[in-house]
Amino acid sequence: MQQMIEINNATVYRGETKVFDNLSLEITRGCNTAILGPNGSGKSTLLKLLSCELYPVAREGSSVRLFGQKQWNVWELRSHLGIVSDDLQTDYLGSAPGRNVILSGLFSSINVWSHQRVSPEEEERANRIMDMLAVAELKDRPFAAMSTGQKRRFLLGRALVNNPETLVLDEPTSGLDLQACFQYLGIVRGLMQAGKTVILVTQHIHEIPPEISRVVLLKDGKVISDGEKSAILTSESLSNLFGIPIQLLQVNGFYQAVPGTS
Repeated sequence: MQQMIEINNATVYRGETKVFDNLSLEITRGCNTAILGPNGSGKSTLLKLLSCELYPVAREGSSVRLFGQKQWNVWELRSHLGIVSDDLQTDYLGSAPGRNVILSGLFSSINVWSHQRVSPEEEERANRIMDMLAVAELKDRPFAAMSTGQKRRFLLGRALVNNPETLVLDEPTSGLDLQACFQYLGIVRGLMQAGKTVILVTQHIHEIPPEISRVVLLKDGKVISDGEKSAILTSESLSNLFGIPIQLLQVNGFYQAVPGTS
């Protein structure tokens, strides 16, 4: 199958800090993958690499390809890759109504402005997405007046309005109560079951649903383990990843971490 993401020997800086040194990572189309790592492991930098906000140091043998291409028009990339990040939630314009949050994905903006034209077909697409995400009654509510769970659903809808084949989700249930967490995970599971590929970037074990088949462990800017979920998610590997004793529990295809013993 075609590679969706190909990162080869990438050295990436954020300011003066070298985050990745010769990072290599490949993800195949259709492979639902979790990238798991503690704070400071490089997860945010990886997201910016995928969104073309950062680029690796230019040198021979180093490259980043998305869906087989080294260079992308960001507008065209949206129909292949939809990214929902914590930075987007923080930066999004609080006065934008829910309807505009969805439609702003068409323009990669943080609202819909007067010069941006939305077709009746696009309006209908946004309405269908709001119905699917169970947020249609909030279409006129300002983004700033929404709960965290409601904001997450609208930002997911913003990514879905371009019908991307792949979604990249950044710690999607962080800050949600149990009800909102389970509801959001249910939506994400439904999208995977319907054929969307999901890349989950997180430090939270409970966010990894049964449909995720591959897990990549990221620590200090390096891939320290990569493979089938059942082989990678173990008490030993997570204890090594987070630097503390961890016991891993599994129920109904979900995992949870509890303190282990030394």
